[in-house]
Amino acid sequence: MALLTQNDIRQIEGRGSSVKTVQKQIDCFKKGFPWMKIVAPATPERGIRVLTPEQAEAAVSYYENARVDGKCKFVPASGAASRMFKDTFAGLGALEKGEDLPEGSPAYRLVSEIGRFAFYDPDLFGAPEDTPAYRKSVLEKVLKEPGLGYGSKPKGVICFHRYASGEVRTAIAEHLVEAQEYMRNPDGTCRLVVTISPEHKPLFEAALAEILPVYEKRYGVRYEVSFTYQDKATDTVAVDPKNRPFRTEDGSLLFRPAGHGALIYNLDKVDAEIVSIKNIDNVSHEKLLPETSLYKKVLLGEALRLRDRIFSYLERFDRIPEGENAESRQLCNEVENFFDKHLCVQFPLPHNHAERISMLREKLNRPIRVCGMVRNEGEPGGGPFVIAGKDGCTSLQILESVQINPDDKGAAEALARATHFNPVDLVCCLKDYKGEHFPLLDYVDESAGFISSKSYQGRELKALELPGLWNGAMSDWNTLFVEVPLSTFNPVKVVLDLLRPAHQECQ
Repeated sequence: MALLTQNDIRQIEGRGSSVKTVQKQIDCFKKGFPWMKIVAPATPERGIRVLTPEQAEAAVSYYENARVDGKCKFVPASGAASRMFKDTFAGLGALEKGEDLPEGSPAYRLVSEIGRFAFYDPDLFGAPEDTPAYRKSVLEKVLKEPGLGYGSKPKGVICFHRYASGEVRTAIAEHLVEAQEYMRNPDGTCRLVVTISPEHKPLFEAALAEILPVYEKRYGVRYEVSFTYQDKATDTVAVDPKNRPFRTEDGSLLFRPAGHGALIYNLDKVDAEIVSIKNIDNVSHEKLLPETSLYKKVLLGEALRLRDRIFSYLERFDRIPEGENAESRQLCNEVENFFDKHLCVQFPLPHNHAERISMLREKLNRPIRVCGMVRNEGEPGGGPFVIAGKDGCTSLQILESVQINPDDKGAAEALARATHFNPVDLVCCLKDYKGEHFPLLDYVDESAGFISSKSYQGRELKALELPGLWNGAMSDWNTLFVEVPLSTFNPVKVVLDLLRPAHQECQ
């Protein structure tokens, strides 16, 4: 057991956590996390549903006619855009040392093509010059105040797109435009829950104040935007390379944000039956909105179709007579075939009929997620797999590379045969067949966390991430993978991504 002082205990409890939780986290560093047992990659042959145009149209129609107890768009948008401007910071550092930028380097391209970015303002950046002094001035004005100050601002308020009309839209603005296209409630509202850092709230509020009245009038909609914060109590303790609590200069414990897996606590508080999840940086120019909206409605339709089928099975289980009989055996066979064919779930043999029914009912009555999957063309991201779980069942899961044993020959072969990856474009059904909200924390696989190597002021440390939101945090959900076009996935991970055709008016 790690030795914790009275000061440590006061610090832990002051964050809303507990000594038991911290001790459990330290034990995770010592023991590590088990590798995921991969059965096969999820592919169009088994595990990923590929729709014909007619099937896609039917899914859209199903969504547009389905009964839904509230819709909401959930947008993870925490953190500053420092990673987006990592190369820009490096270029500015070189210029400050008296060096020039190598031609073709990311920072050089940013300066030489500054006029193509939506945030370009000729009055701010001045006439272009082919000099180190001009390049330094441009990078400073992009990153620092009194320029744009993008080096410390969140992605959500950065200008992503410029239109021929002269309109400029931030990332959060594009999410508003998307929301009114496919997530309207019958009362004319569009609800968005945006996860942000508390210090960024004034920036988001200012950005929204400028556009909400304009968009509400333009699109005939009423937006309800609320902010949610990653609870400090979900931060995890860091350890040194010997798995001892990492201490800062003043001797206190170092806590770090636990990754997007901590957002399951925020999602659990969303009062809506169906929730669409998409990261803040995955938006495109409005020219791609028709296809983006079409396939979002496809995912919504597939989720609701799956919901209704599962609900019908549960209602039939409620009506069958107790005990083993022909009707219950037939229903069990039908449900098992459904799980195998559509969700890649295969069950261990039960000891008796009562156990069989109990197992199937429990497996049916869970939150639902339908995840878009795109063809793998080299973009980073987790992948879809069929795995064997601790309960003896197989299931569809999204795995990150750190969850896969690199020394496992079978896992390596599965990786080699993988055809798709996860763009984080999913739809969730959060209420059960009786209309009650699922307790989402009950469906988290606590053994699916990650350990990574980081540093603090030049000192090595190990950091712990909670099971990812769309990974282990949704491990015990009923999952369906559906192929969506690569054109619906346009993330902005680095600033130069904004020069890609999906983010430019005329390409």
